Amino acid sequence: MASTIQALPTEVVYLITAGEVIDSLASVVRELVENSLDAGATRIVVSLWPQQWRIRVADNGCGMNLDDLQQAATAHSTSKIHSSADLWKINSLGFRGEALHSLTTLADLEILSRPVGGKLGWRISYGNAGEVMQVEVTAIAPGTVVTVSNLFGNCSSRRQGLPTVAQQMKAVQATIQQIALCHPHLTWQIWQNDRQWFTISPAATTGQLLPQILPQVRQGDLQEVKLEIPNSPNSCTEAINRVSPHSTLTLVVGLPDRTHRHRPDWVRVAINGRMVKTPELEQTILSAFHRTLPRDRYPICFLHLAIAPDQINWNRNPAKTEIYLNEIIYWQEQITQAINQALSISSSNLKEAVHTTRVSKLLKAAEGKGGYNFNPQNPNPCTDGINRVSPNSLKAVAQVSNTYIVAEHSAGMWLVEQHIAHERVLYEKLCDDWQLVPVEPPIILYQLSPAQVSQLQRIGLEIEPFGEQLWAVRNIPTPLQQRDDCAEAILELSLGGDLQTAQVAVACRSAIRNGTPMNQQEMQTLLDNWQRTRNPRTCPHGRPIYLSLEESALARFFRRNWVIGKSHGI
Repeated sequence: MASTIQALPTEVVYLITAGEVIDSLASVVRELVENSLDAGATRIVVSLWPQQWRIRVADNGCGMNLDDLQQAATAHSTSKIHSSADLWKINSLGFRGEALHSLTTLADLEILSRPVGGKLGWRISYGNAGEVMQVEVTAIAPGTVVTVSNLFGNCSSRRQGLPTVAQQMKAVQATIQQIALCHPHLTWQIWQNDRQWFTISPAATTGQLLPQILPQVRQGDLQEVKLEIPNSPNSCTEAINRVSPHSTLTLVVGLPDRTHRHRPDWVRVAINGRMVKTPELEQTILSAFHRTLPRDRYPICFLHLAIAPDQINWNRNPAKTEIYLNEIIYWQEQITQAINQALSISSSNLKEAVHTTRVSKLLKAAEGKGGYNFNPQNPNPCTDGINRVSPNSLKAVAQVSNTYIVAEHSAGMWLVEQHIAHERVLYEKLCDDWQLVPVEPPIILYQLSPAQVSQLQRIGLEIEPFGEQLWAVRNIPTPLQQRDDCAEAILELSLGGDLQTAQVAVACRSAIRNGTPMNQQEMQTLLDNWQRTRNPRTCPHGRPIYLSLEESALARFFRRNWVIGKSHGI
């Protein structure tokens, strides 16, 4: 096999951001694991001995022959790019050829490797600046094992400046988990001091993998969307479109009525297989979830874009954690649309909502006590029923306590709280069309502070002095037009907040009150309007709007048995 690793030309080296940043155990793990991924590995074993400053990464990738091994640790040596033009066609995680070379200046480096189909494996140890010190034949399965020993041994001040071992190991774990999210098909085994620390099993999708990393999140709490979206019309060249006219957007979101966080630590963005920091896209995600979560709570969201390489400049940061992304406004629009699709309620994402309530506890208890034998002709009627659900398939059946609407659909039943469902409908309508209508006679308010007057003017209300300590309001938001408590509502609006806060307050004030009787047609109209909203799962304050009880859950609770005669003891 011919050598594929070559030193980069000088002019290419000058175009690349300064060499790899080897500043911790986690950075070493990241660079070695990325090399394993580029080699096509499907199984990676990472072993750490932090007190000894030793790391070993073993993989089942394509391996290297002897020529490549002798060249691998020299400066700017790589098999992944060869010319300056390749910097705009990067499809690999590593490309600068500096990781192994940097390690030889900071630690003792040893590599064992055998190419797939090769008869011999080789072991090479390297000296300072990547010089080959020892070569010998060794027994090894196809793949590569890289061992880094005595890290920072020649720079004691660097070791002293690092965080504690516990903090570094936490960073290692976070690094591996981030990479695993981007590559869910891999098998991971992580060892610490010769004891298994944790494992990550392969999954078909990132959404199926995520509960391994966030154990408190269940599969039913997540919604995964994978879309093919056209390349940006403003920047795509004919050459790119010949390769692929579409990019891929994968989105995993925690449904806001079921799971959220107290910090924005799980708003993650990956591009072409690597987790990156992109404040613009992260802010787009947070904005898309605005008014779907409770106050001071943040979403769980993982976004992975697979886009044309020439739309990305990886040379923003030596660690390749920050990028320049072309046509960012276009991608922000696509992300917002994808999140809206994930949060909607439709036949494609209608799932059983098992909430932590007395009802769900009863269902769980019943399921544990008795078997559920179900032998219909159709082996999976519940799934088929769900797949037949259309966006407006909820049928209003009854009203409970003049507060909850009982709705039937083909896969079970839902309870919908009428006030907050109506609040969601009104809020989105106000956001789309904020209208102020004249009112005659004007509404007279008493003893407003200058701040309150300024606040009402800020949201568009016409207000003027009407006498001593009196103020006249001459226009009001449309939903308040027919309300007897209009003056109280305007006083509430004067207490502060931006236009969106005012819209939430108007929607809450205008929505049908709990305790209000509704006839069948009124309930059905509300259900139809609510299902058409962009974010039907929660109200603008973040409260869940509905509870679903699927047919399968009801059957388990009632221990339903479809075998004729068996329920009668025959």
